[in-house]
Amino acid sequence: MIRSPVVAGQFYPGSSDELRRMIESMVDKRAEKVDVIGLVSPHAGYIYSGAVAAAVISRVKFKDTFVILGPNHTGRGKAFSIMTKGTWETPLGETEIDSELGKRILASSSYLEEDHVAHQFEHSLEVQVPFLQYFKPDVRIVPIVISHASGAMYKKIGRELAGAIKESKKGIIILASSDMTHYEPHEIARRKDSQAIEAIVDLDGDELLRRVDEFHISMCGYAPVVSLITAAKELGAKKAELVKYQTSGDTSGDYGSVVGYAGIIVK
Repeated sequence: MIRSPVVAGQFYPGSSDELRRMIESMVDKRAEKVDVIGLVSPHAGYIYSGAVAAAVISRVKFKDTFVILGPNHTGRGKAFSIMTKGTWETPLGETEIDSELGKRILASSSYLEEDHVAHQFEHSLEVQVPFLQYFKPDVRIVPIVISHASGAMYKKIGRELAGAIKESKKGIIILASSDMTHYEPHEIARRKDSQAIEAIVDLDGDELLRRVDEFHISMCGYAPVVSLITAAKELGAKKAELVKYQTSGDTSGDYGSVVGYAGIIVK
């Protein structure tokens, strides 16, 4: 099946030329590129979060396939949803799902189910794809949506994902899609987000979950990030680095109610 874009013309430009120009204006062509196991990237409208997404993806030495983990904003479909076949379309063209890897991940997972419904109207994965296409037009993806559950489930998904990646012997990067604090004053958002970012950079998924709960951090993609941290450590991750952080207020000038965005690489 072809998964057609649902937020083109809203979260990012609907025409290929305009979208390419916008991404080109945000990426850092001089950035030092490094080998990464994974990354955290935001998924809001490009005018707000695009600079952070561009900064973090500019640091990445690309591999053949990205496993994209995102939260479920719509409530549709299976709780833990993977697509193992088909094509994702954006104004920049079509990107194929890595079916071999997707089926391997599905076979090794205790929780993931084959499902396209959760992906049909979910923006958190879609907005990552044009950035990947810009840097590598023939990139392939494996899209996975993770709904709210227990920390133990997020970590098991991560361990099983790492096992499938090891077995595949392919060049694979895990991308966790998440925005940070939602709709709080700028300084409060920065303070809360620094707590979450510190736990992510320390590669401590349990601490991230604890801080999200203790400090009431409205980080929508904490589940995908915990799965990423778990998988990355299984794959040999030793450290992580915050590449860029800002809030929507840095773009809009409205600091009374902002959303936070963090770009982090795991290597």
